[in-house]
Amino acid sequence: MPTLQQLASVLRSKNAGPFQITLDIIFPDAPTCQRVLDAGVLTPQAVASLYGVGADAVSIIPFQRVHAIKVTVPRTTGARGSGSAFDRDVYGAQQHGLLGEIECPADSRTPGH
Repeated sequence: MPTLQQLASVLRSKNAGPFQITLDIIFPDAPTCQRVLDAGVLTPQAVASLYGVGADAVSIIPFQRVHAIKVTVPRTTGARGSGSAFDRDVYGAQQHGLLGEIECPADSRTPGH
């Protein structure tokens, strides 16, 4: 079963202010993006369990026009924010790895996927 990392053309993370991180998943085409959305593997609960945050704090926004999904989560450094003591990733640029490991089943509607 392929992972989001394998299906995406771009998988990246970055700061969304000092207290949140945005994870961008950009797919090569509309069918691949739709496959992930239809599979239901990218839920607030699934993301929350990976990042150790509450599901109510996770935002998942599909941008199907550009074959992308944006996920926003609170920084795990809590209220201290980006650049605070013990922050290991000031720019939030190394946080996408966990998301990339989510597996996505084949789309049963499309032969060969």
